[in-house]
Amino acid sequence: MSDAVAPIEAAEAEIPNMAIPEVEIAVLTASFDAIPGNEAALAAVLARYVVMTRHEPPCRNVDLVASTTVAGRMLVIEKWESDEAARTHLDTELMAAMAREAVPLLVNKPVVDLYDSISAHDLALRSAECDSRSDN
Repeated sequence: MSDAVAPIEAAEAEIPNMAIPEVEIAVLTASFDAIPGNEAALAAVLARYVVMTRHEPPCRNVDLVASTTVAGRMLVIEKWESDEAARTHLDTELMAAMAREAVPLLVNKPVVDLYDSISAHDLALRSAECDSRSDN
């Protein structure tokens, strides 16, 4: 048994006849590279956006981080209740307003991507599927 799966199995053992519900979270990321000299202005735009986005009902969390390896690079990491909520957010006035302010400060277009979360339970299921295939 892998260490990543052990806490889930232990929790399920403590709650007889109850499965721990899976929580699906969509993760939206956007990477921004500031034109040299515009780092502070970009950080201010993104910080305002992060604060406002945290108030959106389907938003679970939003973080703004700055790269320690690429000068002027900032990353927004958003966690949403679903893919649909994340995609809907992309079309909001809040997102459009942030883009209008941020784009003139950037070297190039931001890189936006959407991810599915992978839980320890998902990994255990995939591992079991791989094991059953190798047994055949």
